[in-house]
Amino acid sequence: MIISRSQVIKNLSNIPGWRTRRHLIIIESDDWGSIRMPSEEVFNILLREGINWYSDEGYRFNRYDSLATTEDLAKLFEVLSSVLDSTNRHVVLTPVSLTANPDFTRIRNSDFTEYYYEPFTETLQKYKGCENSFKLWQEGINKRLFVPQFHGREHLNVKVWMKALKANNKRIRHAFSYGIWGISTANDPEIGVELQAAFDLVSSDDLIYQKEVIITGLKLFEKIFGYQALYFVPPNGPFSSSLESTCAEEGIKYLSVSKIQTEPLGHGRTKNRLHWLGQVGKAGLTYISRNCFFEPGLREKDWVDSCLNDISIAFKWHKPAVISTHRVNYIGAIDTKNRDEGLEKLSLLLHEIMKNWPDAEFITTDELGRIIDGN
Repeated sequence: MIISRSQVIKNLSNIPGWRTRRHLIIIESDDWGSIRMPSEEVFNILLREGINWYSDEGYRFNRYDSLATTEDLAKLFEVLSSVLDSTNRHVVLTPVSLTANPDFTRIRNSDFTEYYYEPFTETLQKYKGCENSFKLWQEGINKRLFVPQFHGREHLNVKVWMKALKANNKRIRHAFSYGIWGISTANDPEIGVELQAAFDLVSSDDLIYQKEVIITGLKLFEKIFGYQALYFVPPNGPFSSSLESTCAEEGIKYLSVSKIQTEPLGHGRTKNRLHWLGQVGKAGLTYISRNCFFEPGLREKDWVDSCLNDISIAFKWHKPAVISTHRVNYIGAIDTKNRDEGLEKLSLLLHEIMKNWPDAEFITTDELGRIIDGN
């Protein structure tokens, strides 16, 4: 039997770190609360006006991703509640959530000289079908179906975006006029970083503002949800280790990191850091890494089979299965077919997990953190 290089890497990457004999399943889903594409109409208008979404690395997100409607959440909860684990509890999702979005009106009224944001709960009121969806968020929390943790204040590098707006960057200003920031900018020589990477650094001076973003974002999280966030997943990955002490001071106990993390140092410099599950950083944060992936909205492979293989490898090395999946897979605000197909595959994955591992337990990421800490 020939084992592929990717399979060898997956096995090796699961060896280091904390172990358990329990078959723990954690499903983390990124981007909840953040705006992306307001409507299919806006997508098509900008396409006609010269923004080539099809050459954009974030095409799938710009084509299908938006705020979750009441119907989106209700259908997701149906799938999660339809499967019981070995403890007789239903599946639970950890939606990694943003607490705010830019206030486009106030920014425009300041002639792009000042940045303003609004809680995502206010943004919901501006999107058709989302006006009452926060009630579903609260229901999901109360029923332990959908328990948010922190993804940042905005899924946006605010300083870089505002600098581009002030400089009258044509693409950025044009997208802004339709309430959008999520266009790919990594290859734009005037910008140089992805706008979605909220904690990437152009200069080390940016760290002062990024500390403020963490503090205000976490305070807003507690105000919105009524409890303190314990787990933080920096958007898109880039994150300076110097910010970990700020996270710890504000109540974060667990931090999502890549096993090989490319840490930004500013001025185009980076540093690679090696991490493993259960490792504790200098600020006392426990690191949690994802080792399974499920993106059914991509057509490149059978994601159910692929994720089951990832889970099998994790369990082989006595690791919990920490599954990464994005909100876009379950959103039907722009195209209901996108949501329905994503949920169908999610349902299949969940039933196959219980078929293959009848003793599986579905837990939240913060519950995993407490188990790792011995609590």
